Amino acid sequence: MTSLEPTLEQMALDSAGGAAVEHEEADNRMFGFIIFLLSESVIFISFFAGYILYKTTVPDWLPAGVEGLEIRDPAINTVVLVSSSFVIYIAERFLRRENLWGFRFSWLLTMAMGSYFLYGQATEWLGLEFGFTSGVFGGTFYLLTGFHGLHVLTGVLLQAIMLIRSFLPGNYEGGEFGVEATSIFWHFVDVIWIILFILIYVWQ
Repeated sequence: MTSLEPTLEQMALDSAGGAAVEHEEADNRMFGFIIFLLSESVIFISFFAGYILYKTTVPDWLPAGVEGLEIRDPAINTVVLVSSSFVIYIAERFLRRENLWGFRFSWLLTMAMGSYFLYGQATEWLGLEFGFTSGVFGGTFYLLTGFHGLHVLTGVLLQAIMLIRSFLPGNYEGGEFGVEATSIFWHFVDVIWIILFILIYVWQ
């Protein structure tokens, strides 16, 4: 007589198979996310190439009456944004240790630092003596910094979603792909800004 109840061996095989499927799904999501970041990198690289080409070939690169960009406040914003990469890394470490309150605090601090960067960029824009139509420099400046700022805003919004989800019971008990992807995206945004800061503010 054949028993209809699953044996321990069958249960173990089913469990292993389910874990393998879940791992495969996570790998597929991460692969797709990496492809997305690569596509974003191509866009930024094309912008960088255009900026360098224009700067090295266009006469009267800076708008009339503009001698250069003020670097002190952008440098402070850069330090804040780059430091936030270390803070979000600490948040991930807290999550791996299942310390949700440590994760929430560090994650919220990362959001605050990103918001401070956006505030600093908006303040800088309001104080500039040139606009988007002020020659090639004006157009490329606002295009590069604005497109990057849009990515920072996206990162902060994603962080807000991940923070809210941390309050759902049992949501992050086994780790979370969304947290990892958001963290990687944030590091990407920081690296892009370092390149932008060197091109726009340091290399004047």
